Amino acid sequence: MKNCLAPLVIILTFATGILFAAEDERPVVDASKVAAEKVANASLPTFHIVGDSTVRSGGTGAGLWGWGERIAPFFDTNKINVVNHAIGGRSARTYFTEGRWQKVADAIKAGDFVIIQFGHNDQGRIGDPAMKGRVDGKGIGDETVEDTKPDGTKELVHTFGWYMAKFVTDAKAKGVTAIICSPIPHKQRWETGRDFENLAAWDQQVAKNNGALYFDLTMVITDAYKIIGAETVATFFADKGTHTTDSGAQFNAAQVIAGLKSLPGNPLENYFSAKGRTIEAYKPARQIISTNPAKANP
Repeated sequence: MKNCLAPLVIILTFATGILFAAEDERPVVDASKVAAEKVANASLPTFHIVGDSTVRSGGTGAGLWGWGERIAPFFDTNKINVVNHAIGGRSARTYFTEGRWQKVADAIKAGDFVIIQFGHNDQGRIGDPAMKGRVDGKGIGDETVEDTKPDGTKELVHTFGWYMAKFVTDAKAKGVTAIICSPIPHKQRWETGRDFENLAAWDQQVAKNNGALYFDLTMVITDAYKIIGAETVATFFADKGTHTTDSGAQFNAAQVIAGLKSLPGNPLENYFSAKGRTIEAYKPARQIISTNPAKANP
């Protein structure tokens, strides 16, 4: 029996290794190749966007787009600036340690808004070289883990929630409305369950503890996917299941607007364009009517 199982174990181990390798090849975009976006009119409030390549995929390959790159038409840019600070391959940890958050913190002003989405590069094992130094600690507490980098330097790694809380408290200290949203779902993980369950729970708790707004973008998009069906959703992904095509980015940008409109008091109501005003606020309890009924929730 052992002789029969051994080849199977080898095959499964090899196959699993390939799957993890493919997932771990998510590129860390060279920031020098991504132009920094600027505020067009300093007299107006600004909607600042912070996140990873699912928010701004510039530099990660032809045909990949993030929702932050397609959201501006939903806003009246005569009333509000839209500035996308997201960059591919970053986690909450590396966005902080590379000084990218500090640049945002220096740019924001009272009356602005900042929306923050991380998660796709935050999970894994701290210290695993394949993770490229991006993994955060689990949870929202103050505990730290020491990570020894390939060059021998050491870093105290905080929890995912610690980094997210840092972003929120810095923004609120300057009179900015901070909004946290959970990540967009993977192609393989929206039909039969929910994606990013732990991260969404941590996001929600960080928002509650630190006075930020929160909406579950994972489920806003998941519910919208169930309405249009798997055949259409398949055309929204430009790779195996993480990054979206232009049409996928446009669709997800509309769902971000639906999520924003679901926030208490609809704080961005006065800044939406005619296109933005056509989007209905997300309602989690709504009945899902799907073009793919076999896969839809009852």
